[in-house]
Amino acid sequence: MTINPNAKLPEDESGTIVFSTDPLVIKYHYEIDYIHSYAQDSEFFRALGKHKLMGSKCKKCGYVYATPRAHCMMCGSETEWYELPLKGKVHTFTTCYFSGEEFLNETPFNLIMVEFEGVNSLFMSRLIGADTEDIYIGMPVKAKFRRNQKMNVTDVYFVPDVDK
Repeated sequence: MTINPNAKLPEDESGTIVFSTDPLVIKYHYEIDYIHSYAQDSEFFRALGKHKLMGSKCKKCGYVYATPRAHCMMCGSETEWYELPLKGKVHTFTTCYFSGEEFLNETPFNLIMVEFEGVNSLFMSRLIGADTEDIYIGMPVKAKFRRNQKMNVTDVYFVPDVDK
């Protein structure tokens, strides 16, 4: 049995950065490794590395989605993978002046909803290579892919599809 009224917790020389005292606001480092499964959407992310866009198509009613979907929203049946065209047109767009931390340094940037021929829903992505004032509804665009895949939806982006 030990009784030590002079016992102390171990300490180092690091301190706490205090931004204000009323209310008390401090800097606290927070970091986490997150292991995430794409589960049924895995094929979509693997295909990005092959420079393909994979949507889904209902086996029963034929509705085509520009995004991965296990079941049809129209009839509830199972879907199958469907390779999307790499060219489409701008259905609508917006310019983002604020963003989550990952993209904050890239603001402002343009987000578009891409409309593909023969596909019933839209695909959201970034558009680069065009100033906001040059983007228009119906603008032809084509998909491009990052050279170094990050297994992220941002591995694909769009650029204007213009003849050189």
